[in-house]
Amino acid sequence: MEITVKLFAMFRVGRFAAVTKRYEPGATPANITSELNIPEKEVGIVLVNSRHAKLDHRLLDGDTLSLFPLVGGG
Repeated sequence: MEITVKLFAMFRVGRFAAVTKRYEPGATPANITSELNIPEKEVGIVLVNSRHAKLDHRLLDGDTLSLFPLVGGG
């Protein structure tokens, strides 16, 4: 299945802004963050098709996954 993955902020450093790639059926955002060497504890927001999702959400063919890092500041 094809999933479009969009990375934001520091997640783009050394990676990409957006890419469409083939993944095995049943893939989850957790599988993709692991493949990209993004620690789950650094993930702040997960969106699937512009809706909030969890890292264990099962992705479907044609989905768009957006990953945002935690935001720090004061």
